[in-house]
Amino acid sequence: MNKGAEYALRGKMPQPPQGATAKPENLDATASTITESNESEKNGAKAAPGENPNQGPLQKHRVDSLGRALTTNQGVPVGDNQNSLRAGLRGPTLIEDFILREKITHFDHERIPERVVHARGSGAHGYFECTEDITSLTKAAPFAKVGKRTPVFVRFSTVAGERGSADTVRDVRGFAVKFYTEEGNWDLVGNNIPVFFIQDAMKFPDVVHAVKPEPHHQMPQASSAHDTFWDFISLMPESMHMVMWQMSDRAIPRSFRTMQGFGVHTFRLVNAAGEATLVKFHWTPVLGTHSLDWDEAVKIAGADPDFHRRDLWEAIEGGAFPEYLLQIQTFTEAEAERWSFDVLDATKIVPEELAPLRTVGRLVLNRNPDNFFAETEQVAFCTQHIVPGIDFTNDPLLQGRNFSYLDTQLTRLGGPNFHEIPINAPVAEVHNNQRDGFHRQAINRGRVNYEPNSLAGGCPFQAGARGFASVAERLLAQQAATEPSKLRAKPEKFADHTTQARLFWASQTPVERQHIARAFRFELTRVQTQAIRERMVRMLRNVDEGLAAQVAADLGMPLPEPLSMVAPPVKDPEVAVSPALSLFARPGDGRILGRRVALVVADGVSGAEAGALYEALLLAGAVPRYVGARLGVVRTAEGDELPVEVTIEAAPSVLFDAAALLPGKGAAALARDGLAVEFVQLQYRHCKPLLVPASAAPLAEAAGVKAAAGADPGLLVLPDDAVGAAAPAFVKAIAMHRAWQRQTEPPAV
Repeated sequence: MNKGAEYALRGKMPQPPQGATAKPENLDATASTITESNESEKNGAKAAPGENPNQGPLQKHRVDSLGRALTTNQGVPVGDNQNSLRAGLRGPTLIEDFILREKITHFDHERIPERVVHARGSGAHGYFECTEDITSLTKAAPFAKVGKRTPVFVRFSTVAGERGSADTVRDVRGFAVKFYTEEGNWDLVGNNIPVFFIQDAMKFPDVVHAVKPEPHHQMPQASSAHDTFWDFISLMPESMHMVMWQMSDRAIPRSFRTMQGFGVHTFRLVNAAGEATLVKFHWTPVLGTHSLDWDEAVKIAGADPDFHRRDLWEAIEGGAFPEYLLQIQTFTEAEAERWSFDVLDATKIVPEELAPLRTVGRLVLNRNPDNFFAETEQVAFCTQHIVPGIDFTNDPLLQGRNFSYLDTQLTRLGGPNFHEIPINAPVAEVHNNQRDGFHRQAINRGRVNYEPNSLAGGCPFQAGARGFASVAERLLAQQAATEPSKLRAKPEKFADHTTQARLFWASQTPVERQHIARAFRFELTRVQTQAIRERMVRMLRNVDEGLAAQVAADLGMPLPEPLSMVAPPVKDPEVAVSPALSLFARPGDGRILGRRVALVVADGVSGAEAGALYEALLLAGAVPRYVGARLGVVRTAEGDELPVEVTIEAAPSVLFDAAALLPGKGAAALARDGLAVEFVQLQYRHCKPLLVPASAAPLAEAAGVKAAAGADPGLLVLPDDAVGAAAPAFVKAIAMHRAWQRQTEPPAV
């Protein structure tokens, strides 16, 4: 060893020599153990001297499962991949189900740091106010008394897309509310659709894997219109009800402010006496339930992929605070037992005709986050976060979610102390014996971190009757006598996959039915495998013959035989038609808060009429904007200047809820501007309110719009000097959202 070669002596830079080596007399000297040469299927052969193969060719890592049975990651064959292990058919899921836990754990940890699902989100602060006394039903803190306000943080999201995907894709939307109560945090983690694709959490990784971009080429993004999703769906009849909702306009909401929310699962309310009542939670927007047109949604995704996020932010900043009613459906175990469907089945609803909605509070979102990452991105919702007065049922999907959500946060947010991140921290004080771990913030004093203890005076002590206590559920004696105590299976009522899908279809208006058929046509047209398209049409025949025939014709195929059913639909269901399932059942309160209205202007515009309409729309809570061919100003007929706030090119038609073509000598000149013509054309095609004064008739006609008074309630044709006076009628038309009467298939304009 030449130590002197390590130093720059007398100004000379050293040249490091090659290290000295010696060949050992026996290779056992270089081994970890002298038994290294004992080969096995696992260890393989002894390491070759002087060789590090690194990973080498990828061939040895490639896996092909053709002809192989499912196994766990430990290689254990999986006999049942459809059901989690439960204590009785309707009993709770057992934590000993290592197959479920391994599958869910791997799924939860697949993507870091983005959420596996619900990655694209928007959040807001606000409050929940109790409006009805339901202390006879629950002792939960938010409902302690009428008028009580509980701070909340709400996160809306898409499910399938990644963080950079567009807002207006066809997808389920998350609607998650975190209540910061004095008795701890309660997370009501729901969606804008009241049912789900699957009945058991065992299948959750499968449905998400199927809808995500296909793994071999990572396409398409934020879209269910591809083979793997429909392959899965066409083999899972239990998903039929959810697919009907997903193909409806519910999956392309106009905004988060006009979107319902649902708790999805059946929960329990528990009162101070320990008595339990079954409950389903609903969030109903005060502005009504409204959707986008599919063609419009696609165009918005290109024009403004942040459309929903921007709408929510701007509405709150502008004081048009989104508001929702919390409504509940309550029913007893005995009532639920008599129904033809099982309330523990997440693919089923409880029709409002069987359990009417009862308004118990309101949710108001009145403050935007200070920092997107610190709040919206780091907020952690867990279905298992409940407070005294709320409890679970044995819904197998909910039981699996209770494990999955906590497991997800442990990885995504860096460890067990994610509850100390400010947005997740409760307003209630935290006292327990948990210590240490990544990112620990609390500095716990004292020497005691166990219970019971005497060195800290027995503190912290268990709360006893004041604390959370699960409902003491008893299995039915008949069930206990006839069923194995542990099994993988589903109750018989879970086998009916069509009755409620038929209920949903029968409850839609003709316009909504047309949109559902169109959605199936689009999605299945993107599917490349003929057998999958055929299988889906076979499933649709079990829902409605007319729908199946329409989709088959649109796909250019003969009508195939219906798919065999596990169980026949209920012959005489409790509810055959439920008007509440239509979006049109909740038009809203008539206000147009936050609606964006384009006032199209050109030189020569009537400043008086423009100003009158602009002021009236502002007064009604809308967001009017002067839209022109170029930025700057236009000259009014009175000789003044009117500012152009945005251009037709930068803010196309799809970004506005309504449009008014303002009167003036320059309006007709816009008929020679292709962008202006397209602007009007799309307003009309998407059935939006459109105001057309006489001088703008040439522009309307260039767009193919026959400007005739009374053509439909959303088309206001009037003299130039009547624009300002027509403001109340225009506001009424905007509140209607759309004039669907003018829609044709294919579009006439």
